Amino acid sequence: MLKYILKRLVWCLVILLGVSLIIYVLVRCMPATFIDQKVAEILQNNPTDAEALAATMKKMYGLEDDSFFGIIGGYFTWLGNLLQFKLGDSFVHREPVINVIVDNMGVSFIIAFIAIIFEYMIAIPLGVTAATHQYSVRDYVVTILVMLGISLPSFFFGQMLKDFFAMKLGWFPPSGLIDASKNLSGFAAIGDYISHIFLPLLTIVILGIGGTMRYVRTNMLEVLNSDYIRTARAKGLKESKVIYKHAFRNTMIPIVTMLAGILPSLFSGAMLTEQVFDLPGIGNVALTATLKGDIPFIMGYNMFLAVLSVIGVLLADLMYAVVDPRVKLS
Repeated sequence: MLKYILKRLVWCLVILLGVSLIIYVLVRCMPATFIDQKVAEILQNNPTDAEALAATMKKMYGLEDDSFFGIIGGYFTWLGNLLQFKLGDSFVHREPVINVIVDNMGVSFIIAFIAIIFEYMIAIPLGVTAATHQYSVRDYVVTILVMLGISLPSFFFGQMLKDFFAMKLGWFPPSGLIDASKNLSGFAAIGDYISHIFLPLLTIVILGIGGTMRYVRTNMLEVLNSDYIRTARAKGLKESKVIYKHAFRNTMIPIVTMLAGILPSLFSGAMLTEQVFDLPGIGNVALTATLKGDIPFIMGYNMFLAVLSVIGVLLADLMYAVVDPRVKLS
């Protein structure tokens, strides 16, 4: 086990090195950066000083040389700072990228964590019941509703919920995280938080159920057609015991694969959903930074997600041995 983990960690470092190079090159090839936008604004007021200021700013951030060797040299400079956990300062926020990520990560983490719990609590039973009642009315109804949820874009579905429940009915606040007009504390403040995150949470849960449910249903159908399931039924075991003790346990093996994406999703935020509901989460901040060409934040944020993705895949591989004793890690 230890040998396997050490071997995978080495490969993780190689993967992260490749990802860092791809991220840096793509970001450096962006058609417009924060500096370019600032220069364009200055050109409208004072064209004389704009070019000099642009050259000074690009030199300050190591972006003055756009040639091939200039980009490669800048990459190694950035990589050296990255190894020292120095992601640079955000152009937009004018503070270290790490501080921006940490300050805005909490809201996205809480919403994503709660959403994942509800998603699995709803999707797994739906997938099991759809598989055990294949081609029945229950199976068709669940499948149709799930397909509708998958087909709806998050920004469209979120806006629909916002217009109906917040604007027309007035049951929930339309945007934000707190009510700035009230000074609440204790349970009243908690209730205010819940009312603000309910619609974003509902959007994420409904749109996320579909994929998980279909995955569970497909794997459950495959397991239910196995020889050992027919043997268990022939021995006279109760159907509930056959399904939940024998079939569902083996269905968990493929589901573990989905755990690889949970870790980065907890910290990445839901960009479009947070934008629709104007939540101060990391997803909203990342989208704004991308639109404004905030190079240090974009590179630091994406490397942060890459590290989490690699760790998530490693943890998923280790979980295989926990779920299935037949799996040997070597």
